[in-house]
Amino acid sequence: MTRRERLMRTLRGEPVDRPAVCFYEINGLTQDPLDPDPYNIFSHPSWLPLIELARDRSDRIVLRGVATKSVDPNSVEQMAEETVEETDGRRFVTRTIRIGSGASARVLTQRTRRDRDINTVWHIEHLLKDREDLEAFLTLPEGDISEAIDPNPVLEAERLLGDTGIAALDTADPLCLAASLFDLGTYTVLAMTEPVLFRRLLDRFARVILPRTRAAASALPGRLWRIFGPEYASEPYLPPALFHEYVCEYVRPMVAAIQEHGGFARIHSHGNLRGILDHIEEIGADGLDPIEPPPQGDIELREVRERLGVSTVLFGNLEVNDIENLSTPEFSERVRRALDEGTRGDGRGFVLMPSAAPYGREFQPRSLANYEAMVRIVEEW
Repeated sequence: MTRRERLMRTLRGEPVDRPAVCFYEINGLTQDPLDPDPYNIFSHPSWLPLIELARDRSDRIVLRGVATKSVDPNSVEQMAEETVEETDGRRFVTRTIRIGSGASARVLTQRTRRDRDINTVWHIEHLLKDREDLEAFLTLPEGDISEAIDPNPVLEAERLLGDTGIAALDTADPLCLAASLFDLGTYTVLAMTEPVLFRRLLDRFARVILPRTRAAASALPGRLWRIFGPEYASEPYLPPALFHEYVCEYVRPMVAAIQEHGGFARIHSHGNLRGILDHIEEIGADGLDPIEPPPQGDIELREVRERLGVSTVLFGNLEVNDIENLSTPEFSERVRRALDEGTRGDGRGFVLMPSAAPYGREFQPRSLANYEAMVRIVEEW
């Protein structure tokens, strides 16, 4: 059975020769050791053995954003003036949006930071600071959105992967775009106390995301999707009732559009799941990740399997912190437990996968040994 066949059979709920094992972001295709960009951590030689392991032995799922043939006039990046500053191995990006003119003008500012040795971007200043900023943002004109989809990024990834894996479309939900405009404290207060105003923001983003999802699902039928953002409405941030209002009502039509064209929709939600599992079931998605074990999450994989496993492919249950910090014998026990709970009894399917990937420039030997153990144990399962 090829790796592509194994993944597709898993998505369809069909028997497989063994569980699939995916390294999440590390897939041996996205990471380019030869890229001279000084911010490319994968150019460090310590990463090469893991990149080769992912390429040669993992069940590769390569995420690709939903590409369009036109510029999105509603994105923050397109609406803002942007300046970039490089200082001491750090890149600071400032985006500014001016609303109105004269004495009544309002200026919205967002700042991000990227370090050369760390593969992540930090928001050090969020665009919206308070209710007044949100109201001003909602006055910005909404441009016409072209639904013309560019399928080439997905098709090219599939060509390069061949039978070693699959490409998956990757999209935020409206809540992800809305919540990320604020720092976490401001977001939770506004989402709790100003539901009508906050729904206006969600509706604005939904008017872009849903048509785009429908167009992409039609242009690229039968693919796996990852929809990220629902975790912003999980506990302890918001109560489960608001998960229904802020996630289900917006994500359910996205999932339906994907499934209408034979695709598979996977919900991505870190952290606590116990209070929202019924709502996730209501959405009707085909997959769920990363199902973090306690203490990062609040529910064991076996219970998720019992409640959702018949209809839902489960992905994950390994923590990247464990990959980096546990000895290989200790980590191997975590792998075996995840495989046992993820495949126990009747169920649609299970993909062993970590919750994230290491992001420092120098990849550590202990982490490599644990990735190797992950593959070895699955192959022997």
